[in-house]
Amino acid sequence: MSDFNPERALYEVKREFGEHGGVCPSVDRSSTFTVMEPGLMPEIFSGLRGPEKDGCFLYSRHFNPTVDVLARYLAALEGTEFAVCTASGMSAISCAMLQICREGDHIVASHTIYGGTWALLHDLFPSMGITTTFVNPANPDAFEAAMQPNTKLVYVEALANPSLRLANLPVLADIAHRRGARLIVDNTFTPMIFSPARMGADIVVHSLTKFINGASDMLGGAICASRDFIHHLMDLHTGRVMLLGPTMDPRCAFDVIQRLPHLGIRMKEHGRRALVMAERLKAIGAPVVYPGLPEHPQYELFQAMMNPGYGFGGMVNVDCGSAEKAEALLSALQNKVRFGLIAVSLGYYDTLMSCSGSSTSSEIPPEDQATMGLSPGLVRLSIGYTGGLEDQLAALEKGVRLAGVV
Repeated sequence: MSDFNPERALYEVKREFGEHGGVCPSVDRSSTFTVMEPGLMPEIFSGLRGPEKDGCFLYSRHFNPTVDVLARYLAALEGTEFAVCTASGMSAISCAMLQICREGDHIVASHTIYGGTWALLHDLFPSMGITTTFVNPANPDAFEAAMQPNTKLVYVEALANPSLRLANLPVLADIAHRRGARLIVDNTFTPMIFSPARMGADIVVHSLTKFINGASDMLGGAICASRDFIHHLMDLHTGRVMLLGPTMDPRCAFDVIQRLPHLGIRMKEHGRRALVMAERLKAIGAPVVYPGLPEHPQYELFQAMMNPGYGFGGMVNVDCGSAEKAEALLSALQNKVRFGLIAVSLGYYDTLMSCSGSSTSSEIPPEDQATMGLSPGLVRLSIGYTGGLEDQLAALEKGVRLAGVV
């Protein structure tokens, strides 16, 4: 297990107070910033001055004081030197990849990833001359075999969406680095549970929309990496975040900042409830998949990689076998027993439920879904923490039985 404590890292990072001494940081909504002397403007544009050098801000697409506070906190959370915030998780993923890859380059990626990321790699990037080989995230040998002389990066989700397969991050980092490539890890499903940078990942990306924000009321993304890589992303001439412009609104940044202090509490409760519900599903014979069950094929690997105390995550799968049976389960759970809400996304305080094959993985053709082991009847549950636990367990069991899943 890792000895890194993300809660302590958040606590120890420099605290940002409000402009007039407020316990909360100020929200700076300015799009542009005053330069006190005309001679300073060229120095800011040339990089001689900036937020780190003399506290100079120029324009909020470049740097914004409130967004920078969030970036600093997220870097501490992930144990990286720096971070930059973006307008969505997909913008974080695409900018990080495009900062590394050019025409003629190659990527090795997990074949079980979010549908939007799969479409980015499979459908959009080839038009730019960037190719991808997709492999099983649970098989490090497959990554080794897929590496080519022009492979520039390896991409995985720490815990795969939606299969809940685990990537062996230390091994994959070693494979990538031995072949001169970099490892990018999407840690959206498992903030605080895993610390990929501490296991060799070069870049950690997040959809802040999900667990980190926790309220399903904003979109955001983050790239956590070395100081040098973040500076490249923000370069005035070639920086993908700077030039493509996926700027986070400072009001969104402020909201996430306010929710970071209780992220650890939330993740523990998501995980606690998910484990209890997975155990109940197992006890009644439901086809449940959860990495916290000893039957999960990577249960021991999860334990070896996790930060102690945060559980096994808030995501639980029930494989109903067919889309029709999945829809029956979703309808029963929402409309008959009020267990949760039929909605995409995850990390909300209420339980969110969807059939992955026809929703968040719908960009992936059925034949490729079959290759990655995604059943058309897989129901993904993002377990919330509202309502009494015993009441929720009873509702879950009743819904599963009403739908004929057991």
